Amino acid sequence: MSKFYLTTPIYYVNDAPHIGHIYTTVVADVVARFRRLAGDDVRFLTGTDEHGQKIERAAREQGITPIELADRVVARYAELWPRLGISHDDFIRTTEARHKKGVLALIERLREKGDLFLARHGGWYCSGCEEFKTEKELLPGNVCPDHARPAAWQEEENWFFRLSAYGDRLLEHYERNPDFIRPESRRNEVVAFVRGGLRDLSVSRTNISWGIPFPGSDGHVVYVWLDALTNYMTALGFGESSAADPRSPYSRYWPADLHIVGKDILRFHAVYWPAFLFSAGLPLPKCVYAHGWWLRDEKKMSKTIGNVVRPDHLIDDFGPDALRYFLLREMTFGQDASFSDEAFAGRYNADLANDLGNTVSRVTKMAADYFDGKTPPELDGDSPLRTSFEATLPLWKKAMTDYRFQDALNAIWRFLTDINQFVVQNEPWKIHKEDGSTARLSKCLWSSLESIRLVSILIEPVMPGTAASIRRQVGLPASPPLESDLVWGRLPVSQPLSAAGALFPRIDTKEYLKPAPGVPAESANKKETPMSQNETPGPGAPPPAATVPPPAETPKPKAEPEAAAEISIDDFFRTDLRVGEVVAAEAVPKSNKLLKLSVRIGENTRTVVAGIAKRYTPEQMVGRKIVVVANLKPAKLMGIESHGMVLAASQDGEPIVLTVDPAVPTGTKVR
Repeated sequence: MSKFYLTTPIYYVNDAPHIGHIYTTVVADVVARFRRLAGDDVRFLTGTDEHGQKIERAAREQGITPIELADRVVARYAELWPRLGISHDDFIRTTEARHKKGVLALIERLREKGDLFLARHGGWYCSGCEEFKTEKELLPGNVCPDHARPAAWQEEENWFFRLSAYGDRLLEHYERNPDFIRPESRRNEVVAFVRGGLRDLSVSRTNISWGIPFPGSDGHVVYVWLDALTNYMTALGFGESSAADPRSPYSRYWPADLHIVGKDILRFHAVYWPAFLFSAGLPLPKCVYAHGWWLRDEKKMSKTIGNVVRPDHLIDDFGPDALRYFLLREMTFGQDASFSDEAFAGRYNADLANDLGNTVSRVTKMAADYFDGKTPPELDGDSPLRTSFEATLPLWKKAMTDYRFQDALNAIWRFLTDINQFVVQNEPWKIHKEDGSTARLSKCLWSSLESIRLVSILIEPVMPGTAASIRRQVGLPASPPLESDLVWGRLPVSQPLSAAGALFPRIDTKEYLKPAPGVPAESANKKETPMSQNETPGPGAPPPAATVPPPAETPKPKAEPEAAAEISIDDFFRTDLRVGEVVAAEAVPKSNKLLKLSVRIGENTRTVVAGIAKRYTPEQMVGRKIVVVANLKPAKLMGIESHGMVLAASQDGEPIVLTVDPAVPTGTKVR
């Protein structure tokens, strides 16, 4: 049995949880459940970050103490995580005594190493980031680009950590451990940052009182990031006398196998945290994986901006598994994604109500009707569905292991398509009507039920509640399965089936997307959602055709576009279109339209200048798979030589960059 220790970041308690917090935690839960399915000894940690200026200010604004604010918000997490099926093994709070002991123990190690010193410091401080910013990192007016408000100039005497001494060692570690930072686009950003030179890091504050007192320095509290990052070890007992015991959680689980973080806090986890551990003589985590942001109106969700999506009504109306599925299917892990009610309704109706819900409902109902409420008496070891499943299994497993959750779900849904086609082609309702409950009918429906059982295991990490419900419907225990159950032929014959309602009742899309009274359509936050039940076929009747949600209405063009001049097929094939991945991006100085992109195409990386800056930030482009005209003559734009052109659609004069499925290799020819 292998150990696997994974963590989420610990969440600030200055506000209630929203979709951003939920996404990170659901991803971690999916990884934890997949690892448990594989038989690993899993330790899954999450928690809350309760010190710092943001919490002190938020508590003051509400007229309460910081610990009262922390207790109130932690109660929300304690209520929300079970509702979402989060299966964490521990929840750490930075106000706990066990955490304080570990922080002081780490500081003592840094001090013994000679990496702490006192110095006067001044700089632009963003309280939202809890970080000093350089002028280069700020927008005009010293505005933080992440929080859309000005940073404040602060001067004080602080304790500093000699971060500058660890640049070469960090670069060497990145080189020797290419999977330490993932995805690759984020790794490239961190490497570039460290190569640019590291400044020593202020690790104490004197302008706030809410924090862990810095040892040996009255009036100083520990900088929130030195405090917060240590939680990954303090939750295992680091700082306790028992930590050295080989049977202790710290000895068993540290170092962490996976830190899952948002891309905005990658620097803290991939630069500061390993430098602290180097100084302390402690092992480094094996992988820091930075995911993208959930966007609303093309902006990161943020309480400061006021565009967050709260989870409560989504869970109340559709259940936790629908939300978990949407988050994992809609976002390519590592890239940004946009949340919209239209996208949620479309995924829910097409993928869950139709593909999954209708398949389970029609097959279980026919089996119950035709075989006296039991699984069919004859199994089929040579079913074509067995071939389909055995082709699906390695694709699913590799995608899950590589954290390509979209690809894993795509593989499952292709298998669901095969199950549906198998049922339609074999017409079990017709077999029963003509010949009764024959061996042929038994094998057909047993194969379909066995496939559904296997689907329930494949979706277990993402939709545990739905998986358990499916197993109950096919007459099996709802308890979590093991990887050893992913073998064709395990469904018992003549086993009592369990009747159940629709897994995912359809959304009435028009009603769901209708804004609440008095709320503008563009900012509506739906709470009441009429639904209609799935229909299932009766005995002797064919199953209903798959229903598809009505397409969202789109505005009619003002005029028919003018037809372009016709070209020959030879003309078209002279254009070499290739799939490329944006590995780095930056704004072009003195231009409000251009971005300079570093695009990897096959083994080579080239510079491409694109006029997309009004719609996309550099951060939004990094990691995207795009289509590039690869044989265009080089051209100079604002003094930069561009070797290609990015394909984009034009909507009302705005460029919409064409993107490609992340699974397509770079350099692939587009035809």
